[in-house]
Amino acid sequence: MSFTKLDDLGRKLEALEHAQSMLGVDEAVQMPSGGGDKRAEAMSMLAGMYHEMAAVPYIAEWIADARKEPLSDKQKTALNEFERNYINRTCLSSDFVRRQVSARVRSEQLWRELRSSGNWKDFLPAFEGIVNLAREEAQLRAEVLKLSPYDALIEQFDPGSRAADITPVFTELKTFLKKFIPEALAAQNERRAKHPARPFNAPFPIEKQKALGEAMMKAIGFDFTHGRLDVSHHPFCGGVPSDVRMTTRYTTSEFLSSLMGILHETGHGLYEQGLPKEWAHWPMGKARGMAAHESQSLFVEKQLARNPAFWEWAMPVVREYLGAGAIAGWDLDDILAHVHRIGRGLIRVDADEATYPLHVILRYEIEQQLIGGKLGAKDVPEIWDAKMREYLHLSTIDNPKDGPMQDVHWPSGAFGYFPSYTLGAMMAAQQWAAVERENPKVSDDIRKGNFSGVNDWRRKNIWSKASTLSTPELMHAATGEALQAKYFTEHLEKRYLA
Repeated sequence: MSFTKLDDLGRKLEALEHAQSMLGVDEAVQMPSGGGDKRAEAMSMLAGMYHEMAAVPYIAEWIADARKEPLSDKQKTALNEFERNYINRTCLSSDFVRRQVSARVRSEQLWRELRSSGNWKDFLPAFEGIVNLAREEAQLRAEVLKLSPYDALIEQFDPGSRAADITPVFTELKTFLKKFIPEALAAQNERRAKHPARPFNAPFPIEKQKALGEAMMKAIGFDFTHGRLDVSHHPFCGGVPSDVRMTTRYTTSEFLSSLMGILHETGHGLYEQGLPKEWAHWPMGKARGMAAHESQSLFVEKQLARNPAFWEWAMPVVREYLGAGAIAGWDLDDILAHVHRIGRGLIRVDADEATYPLHVILRYEIEQQLIGGKLGAKDVPEIWDAKMREYLHLSTIDNPKDGPMQDVHWPSGAFGYFPSYTLGAMMAAQQWAAVERENPKVSDDIRKGNFSGVNDWRRKNIWSKASTLSTPELMHAATGEALQAKYFTEHLEKRYLA
């Protein structure tokens, strides 16, 4: 039967995905610098093998034949998502995939080498190559998918999302934030005048911070028999659902940035661990997309871990793992002064939830122009600085390290990804509102360190759905309405202006 053939193929592809993912994790976490060339070659070859296996013409015949077979509703859904993936995959030739993967890996390795010095001049040739390949990919996909080139890239990260829908929402949000951020900063200054923020009782040994992070991961529901926590230059969640690999980075001068990074990645990890195992080798059984993924990580970091109720539970845990003197004499307002601190900054990954969307919108607007050919790679630092000045009143004109070289996404060729971060933040706020409607006492559970209720809701409405629905459909099914910016803006106003 053709459905059985596709099922067997899915298991072979899953094995290759496993190998590729683990090689990628190892490269980011512990591969010696001298291993870069051969690692790039190996990952390029594996990507080519995967593509050849997943894109052969006779798979289209299997799909067509499988549709004539007696299938359950779940099998029909699985077949539909398999076909969507197949069509997206066959937009690109094996030769193109090899060229692109090789260029991406080498570009990312060069970025790691040059980012600390902000050497844009030496990085630019590699970046220009990546941009050209991204434009080529976008055009190839657009012709087959009947989408605009940039939408064809967004489709790879958030199926069903379109720039025509995203842009008006981002424009509305940008307008709100330009007014809101000065108001929130003024309110913060008033609070600080009455209740100055206490300094951290540093240093905080890394081994103790790691123990604290792992204890909170476990409490929130992360399964350490199917995952682990390591250190990398850029925090991420990778691996596979049965072996989730998460990373963070530490500083001994304070513990919150690392802890919040850990909790953010834990949200990703919980999503992966909560996916339906019986469909793990089918596209339908995988995470829906990056906005859905970000909604899960931001749900944990923003809606849970920055909730005052969370810190009523967490403060004793911090003292247990970091020592009684870590936050000696602190009350809830003392820790919230740090947890809820907002401020304009250059670095996206260090930004607070109020300013973060402006970092994303800046990148969204630039990469649209890059893919559309309206902006050259060499001109990115100048337009980046102009938008940074307008949105956050900061400059990066002589500081590419903290400007367009700060993220790994573009060096690795991930164009169309950035919108997912802010879409995910809005989705998380809307999901939290749905949880509160269903369980008005959810904050009381969190005060007790009981996260089973929120996890049960997400398992039922997000995790178990995997990729059975498009991103917009998933959100509507989970919350009863289409994605609305109002839940995110109301959340910000309640937290920072109330």
